[in-house]
Amino acid sequence: MKAKQSVCKGKGKGNSLFRDCNLYIIFSITLIAIMGVASISPALSIIMRELHISAQQIGLLITSFTVPGIFFTPVLGLLADHFGRKRIVLPSLFIFALAGSACALTHDFYTLLLLRFVQGIGGAVLPAITITLIGDLYTGQERDAAMGYNASVLSLSVAFYPVLGGFLASIHWQYLFFLPLLALPVGFFVLFQLKAPEPESLNTHSFSDYLGGMWHIIQQPEAVVLLLVSLTTCILLYGSYLTYFSLLLSQNFNASPKIIGLIMSGMACTMACTASQMGRLTTYYSKKQLLLTAYILYAVALYLIPLVPNILVLLLPIILLGIAQGLNVPTIHTLLTTLAPQEYRASFISINNMVFRLGQTLGPLIMALFFIFWGTDGVYFAGAGCAVLMLIPLALVL
Repeated sequence: MKAKQSVCKGKGKGNSLFRDCNLYIIFSITLIAIMGVASISPALSIIMRELHISAQQIGLLITSFTVPGIFFTPVLGLLADHFGRKRIVLPSLFIFALAGSACALTHDFYTLLLLRFVQGIGGAVLPAITITLIGDLYTGQERDAAMGYNASVLSLSVAFYPVLGGFLASIHWQYLFFLPLLALPVGFFVLFQLKAPEPESLNTHSFSDYLGGMWHIIQQPEAVVLLLVSLTTCILLYGSYLTYFSLLLSQNFNASPKIIGLIMSGMACTMACTASQMGRLTTYYSKKQLLLTAYILYAVALYLIPLVPNILVLLLPIILLGIAQGLNVPTIHTLLTTLAPQEYRASFISINNMVFRLGQTLGPLIMALFFIFWGTDGVYFAGAGCAVLMLIPLALVL
């Protein structure tokens, strides 16, 4: 396996990650990957009113974008291992840009859903590709730090995009669908500036051997636990936290949407700050210790949320959740890239991304059962219990 040396990486004394333009290209892909959902969330009510659709239908704008990730990500990951990262990420970015911006040209809801589905195909593999590229380009503490910085960019974009999307939608709802055009210049940077090592092609060995190698990686106990961690994290965040948090705040504290948004942004900022220190943290603590700490914090935070007496005290569990996320996400990504050799890395990371999408889908459904019987308190206590249970395989297997 022959690796290309990056021409944009600084040399000599004082060399650092921040002198490597490859890292900035990876950040830009991450920003595009997050855009598909985060930017349109504030405009859903406006779109619902303008297109004369029901509250039940408006959720399809999110689902139509996320569903392709479940089915297309593993296939595209395999192709990225076969043909190379750039040959997959380039058309993905252009599909994302063209289908996403075409949404601004229609007033028909079903055409909008179709275009969102196509845009979702373009965006399906982007999160996995960013993690794969970091794994390809960096090793050791550099990889730890790069994963942390990328998680920080992801977290801050989750906080920023709703503000930008809300601003554009306040002018006209269709304007926010021009944001995907930003994927076009990112694609040109990938084409002309990204210098990353490419994996061995499938042509060097049979497809059955490749699948056998992938199966050998997936069935390792460490791989099973890491995929389970990804699934559990999504169930906790999208089930317990994101689905029912605004309901708890409005019920218990009569909080306005603006206050709810500000409190939730506290988690994103805390996560970004924590993840940015990953390079330092891994010099003092093992990745197992970081993951165990993260899940202890998840359990404590989720347990405290329904018990807090006033809205100011609620900032404490939100900060704890942000620290947990900041420890968890880059650590998991680093372990996943380390576990898979380069020629299997994109496929393995894509499988993890598929599990992530599955968790996004299952989390609200699972926690809805606890809500039916025990209300919002039951949702958060169930999430805390789930986090405690996850400590067992983390302690025993990793």
